[in-house]
Amino acid sequence: MRLAASHAADLAAWWQGPPGPAGAQLAWLGQAGFLLRVGAARIVIDPYLSDSLAEKYRGKLYPHIRMMPAPIRPSDLNATDLVLCTHAHTDHMDPGTLPGLLDASPRSLVIAPRHSAQVALDRGVPPQQLVGINANESLDLQVGVRGEPVRITAIVSSHEEIERDAVGNSRWLGYQVGAGGVTIYHPGDTVPHREIEARLTALPGVDLALLPVNGRDDIRRGNGVPGNMTASEALDYVERFGFGMTVFHHFGLFEFNTADPADLRREVEARGLTARVIIPEPGRLYELEK
Repeated sequence: MRLAASHAADLAAWWQGPPGPAGAQLAWLGQAGFLLRVGAARIVIDPYLSDSLAEKYRGKLYPHIRMMPAPIRPSDLNATDLVLCTHAHTDHMDPGTLPGLLDASPRSLVIAPRHSAQVALDRGVPPQQLVGINANESLDLQVGVRGEPVRITAIVSSHEEIERDAVGNSRWLGYQVGAGGVTIYHPGDTVPHREIEARLTALPGVDLALLPVNGRDDIRRGNGVPGNMTASEALDYVERFGFGMTVFHHFGLFEFNTADPADLRREVEARGLTARVIIPEPGRLYELEK
């Protein structure tokens, strides 16, 4: 198993083009966002392609100014089959991104936590395109012109804590995506937790994990910014669960809530995991070869 990086690409042309080779291709959008082409399926996860948070927090303690430009426009994602939103924080369920994306792809489906279904509707997801899901549930879908089989399994996440509503719907989710002979795990925002670990043990065989590594601290938490894994904790998961390849994310977009890529590389190198862990660059294509 290897994850090979190609040159910086025209993401719109790649996204709209014919299927690539067997395996998976992906591009990082910044923060927790990814474009995935798996088999004939085109899947978008947690896209934040606007400045809606900068508008929301202008003049506040954390102004949410972008450190990197959006690598693609929502309107260019006009071949999308599925959009996966892990939770309702704006950088994962963006009212500045979803309406344009869904206008361009009116046959796509948005998979989101059932807990946050009303938020998704309020942020521009048409009801006929919204599918709610809860932890430990799976969806078997056929998408695209070729009817590519895709299985989506929701896994609980812990954005500092596991939170559920009065009827048991999880506020934070991760997704295991199976398509084209490849299994991909994106936990959304999370810290390590025994419930997550129990599910990962029961659902083995992750070819590619996408893990958030911006860490957490009392200052951010005290100002309404829950955190994520540290790089060290993410690398513990890589070793413990035997992920084939791992891509780090959730850094480099907001100055107050990031991690230094040089520090991340040093931690990966110190563990001897440079062949299995990628520190991605936005706008660059990566190809998972089995």
